[in-house]
Amino acid sequence: MKILDKIKILKNDKVYVKTMSKEEIEQIPILKSFNVNDEKEASTAADEMVELGFLNEKKGFKVIMPKEPRIAKRIGYIVTTTVTAGLGKTEQDRNIKYWTYHHDEDHYAIVLVNAQVLDELGFGF
Repeated sequence: MKILDKIKILKNDKVYVKTMSKEEIEQIPILKSFNVNDEKEASTAADEMVELGFLNEKKGFKVIMPKEPRIAKRIGYIVTTTVTAGLGKTEQDRNIKYWTYHHDEDHYAIVLVNAQVLDELGFGF
């Protein structure tokens, strides 16, 4: 089975975590890719994602970042929290799924997509 479903128990509630292979992640259609090298660019990219919207087109977003662990963690944190906060402020659906993976030898990438769009594309969640 390509997709592994893992179940974690957290405060008596079931939290479902779905992992996908790099090949599966790269099959998700991408509206826009962002090459982000620092925290300021991460914030700008996240703001643009919120402005473009996650439900307007049946596509997701990709953030490509340097494979420097300290910088990558900061960029990932800024992108995910800024997107979630921005969607809440603009009253958009905040049900976003994302995966971080090794994009190539020198980069990590995050793919972000709305859960409803993911389901409509046949990836099922």
